[in-house]
Amino acid sequence: MNKRFLPAAEQGRLIADCKLDPVDQVETYLEAANTADGRLTYARLTPDRARAEAMAARTRAKRGLLLGPLDGVVLSWKDLFDTAGVATEAGTRLLKGRVPKKDAQVLERATANGTICLGKTHMTELAFSGLGVNPMTATPPNVHDPRLAPGGSSSGAAVSVGLGMAAAAVGSDTGGSVRVPSAWNDLVGLKTTHGRIGKRGVVPLCEGFDTIGPLCRTVEDCAHVLAVMENRRAPDLQDCSLKGTRLMVLEGLPFQDARSAPIEGFELAVDRLAAAGAAIERCALPMVDMAMDLSGVLFAPEAYGAWKHLIEARPDDMYPLIRDRFRSGRDISAADYTKGWADLRQWRAQYLEATADFDAVLLPTAPIMPPDAERLLIDPAYFATENLLALRNTRIGNILNLCVLTLPTGHPATGISMMAAPMQEDRLLRLGMAAEHALG
Repeated sequence: MNKRFLPAAEQGRLIADCKLDPVDQVETYLEAANTADGRLTYARLTPDRARAEAMAARTRAKRGLLLGPLDGVVLSWKDLFDTAGVATEAGTRLLKGRVPKKDAQVLERATANGTICLGKTHMTELAFSGLGVNPMTATPPNVHDPRLAPGGSSSGAAVSVGLGMAAAAVGSDTGGSVRVPSAWNDLVGLKTTHGRIGKRGVVPLCEGFDTIGPLCRTVEDCAHVLAVMENRRAPDLQDCSLKGTRLMVLEGLPFQDARSAPIEGFELAVDRLAAAGAAIERCALPMVDMAMDLSGVLFAPEAYGAWKHLIEARPDDMYPLIRDRFRSGRDISAADYTKGWADLRQWRAQYLEATADFDAVLLPTAPIMPPDAERLLIDPAYFATENLLALRNTRIGNILNLCVLTLPTGHPATGISMMAAPMQEDRLLRLGMAAEHALG
């Protein structure tokens, strides 16, 4: 296997054994990122920084002084994480020329743990779509077929890993922006609990729902990338097993209007988890539907409130379909917004009570396959329908403030998601490690 396609943790072990040179690896990744596909994936590269960080990692490796398991490993960063002296524009012309003076807090921590920043990846405009197409900047190619949407909003993040332009990537997830592109590009993606990772220096969409998470080849990689962002040790993933676990398949909403292929992949994956020793139960939870009914009352008003001043000053600088999504929040009253949050707290508490006896809740990551990218840009009705469906299942984890891990099912471009209670990422990663083994 070409070493740029190796999992991040495996690259870290090879660097520690002096069997992989970080300097050579950076040049290999830069070469891949400077291809036509790379220019559709990266908004801008940081070659000088990457080479300097690689040289330092090489020296530490030779001296046996590595800073951690990912010291010398190349990461890509979604273009909403501030990078000192490098433009951070969040996929929109509204922020063209925005150059921060400091790195985002998570980038600071990852750098302090030895990871290498290769550059900033393209994304959906201001992170407000799950499809990954962006005619204002660039649309990265889906790893299965460049004619298909890559998933968003962390589109370039997923593609940078899938096409071997980074060992792992860091993205954000407000309604599914880590998990949808992970599923559609056969990666593992982790949506963290809201508030777990500090967001200083991260361009916001909806402060009440924005989260940060890794997009990786393996569960182990997700654990290590999460650890460097939090400046701590990764959880122990040894001796993980599904035997004796109870898993709930969330019936009802996640399967409504779903296409056959993602459901087939999901059900076969569930069968493999059961064969590995998990007890599977199926249940519909009414409070999930009640909570999801609040999405329009809570997401769009906050997003529009954050960006109204720029959008209305320069509306022609935005892709109309994304601009209209923001504007859908302008007519929600303060009274409805306030009541929505009060109701949501009730539904969240009821959900946690109903699922307390289960180790995780399962659902298809996305109920649709990657749609045709060109048609999305010329057919507004198709864009609206596919975008709502793409984010429907993932948004459950955001609205309920859960931590969620998506895994490839073994069928291309389909994912199975495991949802756990807030702040239970370490336990979820152990469960995900066992599931990854079962799925093969």
